[in-house]
Amino acid sequence: MGSDEKKAPRRVRLDHRQVRVLAHPLRTRLLGALRVKGPATATTLAELLDTNTGATSYHLRQLAEVGLVAEEPDRGTGRQRWWRAAHDVTSWENTDFDDDPDARAAVEWIQSEQVRLFVEHAERWFAARDQWPPAWRDAFGMGDAFMTIPSSRLAALSAEVWQILERYRAEADPGEPGAEQVQIFLAAFPLMLGSRR
Repeated sequence: MGSDEKKAPRRVRLDHRQVRVLAHPLRTRLLGALRVKGPATATTLAELLDTNTGATSYHLRQLAEVGLVAEEPDRGTGRQRWWRAAHDVTSWENTDFDDDPDARAAVEWIQSEQVRLFVEHAERWFAARDQWPPAWRDAFGMGDAFMTIPSSRLAALSAEVWQILERYRAEADPGEPGAEQVQIFLAAFPLMLGSRR
C-alpha cells in the first residue's frame, strides 16, 4: 500500500452475544487500549490498566471468543501472546436488542460507561488545560446546539457528522509535527423540559 493510501477502518455491528460480553469494565478498557495503543501482550495491558495479568488474559480470551479481539500469532514467542483489536469501529442501533432484555441491559451499561468516561476525561482536561499551549486550549472544548428536527433528519445529520470524522481519521498522520491523540464524543438527546408532549 502506498503512503497516500489509507486503509478503511474495520467495522463491526455488535450482535447480541458480543454486546453482552463487552459490557464489563475491564473488557471495554482492554478493547479501547488495543484500539488506541495497538497490539499488546496481556502483561503490557495489565501494566497499562493497573490490573493483574491473570484477569487481563482471561478477559482477552472472552473478547476473542466473540471476535472482538484477535491473537497475533506471528508476534508471540513461547507463552507470550500478542493481541489486537479485531475492529476499529464498533456500532449498534439502540433498537437492535429490543427483543433481548440481557443485551438491552448490556447496551445501557455500555452507554452509561461512555458517559462516565466522558465526565472523567472532561474533569482531567479541566484540571490540566493550563499546561497546554494556547492553540490546543482553543481547539479543545465542547458546545451544544438546540434544534427542532424529525428523527429521519437527526439520523441523517448524525451520519453526515460521522462521515466528516471518518474523513479526518483517514487523513490523519500520526507523524505530523504537533499531532496529538484526541477523543471526540458525539451525542444527541431530546431536550427534556417538562413532559414529552
